[in-house]
Amino acid sequence: MLPIARFLYPLLLACLPVSLAAADDLAPPPDKGDFSAFIRSVNDKPYGYEIVDDPTGTAPAKRVERFEVRAGDCGVSKGWSDCARNRERSELREGRPMSPAGSEAWYGWWFYLPETWPDVWPTKTVIGQFHQWRANVIWMFLNYRGGLWLDDMSGGGTSRRIPLIAAATLRGRWHRVEVHARWARDKTGFLRVWIDGVKKADLAGSTMTADTVYFRYGVYRSFVSRYERATGKTGVPTQWALFAKVRKAKTREGLD
Repeated sequence: MLPIARFLYPLLLACLPVSLAAADDLAPPPDKGDFSAFIRSVNDKPYGYEIVDDPTGTAPAKRVERFEVRAGDCGVSKGWSDCARNRERSELREGRPMSPAGSEAWYGWWFYLPETWPDVWPTKTVIGQFHQWRANVIWMFLNYRGGLWLDDMSGGGTSRRIPLIAAATLRGRWHRVEVHARWARDKTGFLRVWIDGVKKADLAGSTMTADTVYFRYGVYRSFVSRYERATGKTGVPTQWALFAKVRKAKTREGLD
């Protein structure tokens, strides 16, 4: 490649529409504070991730991130197959550097589920998760009993669920999530969660079982076949969600 072409190529990429640039794996997110770059995870469908003008008219930002998952949206990436593991998703995952044991941080985001959002339980739908590098997921924000719950996965499976948002108020409005965490394998850890300014969880003790934690968000659903068996239908209904102001910071004030 000629020197001038090497200079112009990244500029041309930056000018591509978001739906095309997203297919290039690295998403073009807004300012996300102390987070490193986010990467699309497994799904590369153009409609799966877009940055769009706020369609609700009530978002805390003019531009929001839109995720959509349709039946059959399972992919394969670097030895992992969602199709083989009964999963579908459209997510962004935090890249390196991630959060090591002993670190502390604030996390914040807004999300919106439309009035038409279908509850597909017993298929599990998750809109945010703290995962561990080369280990199991540790905390999930789970759509359960029609509402939003914090799913403690520290035992490799659900050990407890903490209610965050009731089913009656989950859909059709923006919600603010704030998390203050100290990542630790011992009793020095803690995880505190606020929803719309109200503290909903204040947990002390081990918050991880591995060495490193990272954040993922979007729409992720597992055990897809459970819905099909429960309803007799083929395929899980389409789900889409909006996110805004996804940030990581050293202080709560840094999230704004």
